[in-house]
Amino acid sequence: MFLFLLFIIVVAIIFVKERSANFESNYIVPKMAAVIPAVTKLSSQVIRILGCNPGPMTLQGTNTYLIGTGRNRILLDTGDKDVQEYQKHLSEVVQSEKVNIEHIVVTHWHHDHIGGVENIYGSIAAKPLIWKHKRSSDDSPDSELPTEIPINWLSDGQEIKVEGATVKVHHTPGHTTDHVILTLLEENILFSGDCILGEGTAVFEDLYTYMKSLNKILELKPRVIYPGHGNVVEEPIQKIEYYIAHRNQREEQILGALKNNLNKQLNEMDLVKLIYTETPEHLWPAAAYNVNHHLTKLTKENKIKCITVDGETRWQYNVNSNL
Repeated sequence: MFLFLLFIIVVAIIFVKERSANFESNYIVPKMAAVIPAVTKLSSQVIRILGCNPGPMTLQGTNTYLIGTGRNRILLDTGDKDVQEYQKHLSEVVQSEKVNIEHIVVTHWHHDHIGGVENIYGSIAAKPLIWKHKRSSDDSPDSELPTEIPINWLSDGQEIKVEGATVKVHHTPGHTTDHVILTLLEENILFSGDCILGEGTAVFEDLYTYMKSLNKILELKPRVIYPGHGNVVEEPIQKIEYYIAHRNQREEQILGALKNNLNKQLNEMDLVKLIYTETPEHLWPAAAYNVNHHLTKLTKENKIKCITVDGETRWQYNVNSNL
């Protein structure tokens, strides 16, 4: 997993430098992206506090959200660990609103979402309930946070209530296995975590489950999306459909290339050379990484076959797939 994260960081840095290249951008801030203030009251029920951790993977920073209208509130995500500027802003909001953070919900295990829990627990928030979904069936709290900070496991469909707000948990794996989104039932607001961003498209661990999660989000028909990174998405259905169409288009290109080479077994780099014709050659390894995600998904759907040739994994179109 460490190597996966390191690889994505390197790819993102390359993308920033190669903004003009014809290749999917992940977590890149468009030049005209509106500046996100440190603290924003988005509605009577939601205050956004920016994580103050900008970078190629976090855009302008992680968006954290204080949810509710009464004394006890829900904090969604906590930014990175030891970001003093963020801790200062969050503390000021808690004091000015005269509130208590009763629950901290973490959308997934990445450090820019869970890292700040260690700073907040026992200080800005006295003893909040920490909530997160398991990464796997044998996940243990000790692997996520120090033992003195207990974790409560989330379940799909669970609801957490405070005065003025009821949030419903939806398990949406793909970006990570433990990823969840929340819907604020009173206002039909969707907190998308890293499934959908305010700008650009998202990276993922497993495309097959990620696509299923995108369709699950589409079925929720949210009024607005408050993302984990980037600006508020005011036209959520259009955004979700774009995410789905973007991945489907790349999938169609890969299937087309395999169909046109029925008698050949192709690897990721073979497909990159056929599909990413306008992409600079030094970006081909990154393109091959994305292609592999699509190939894994298509294999799970029995649309293509995975074959080992001389110890190397290759793929071939499945003529019996009824496509």
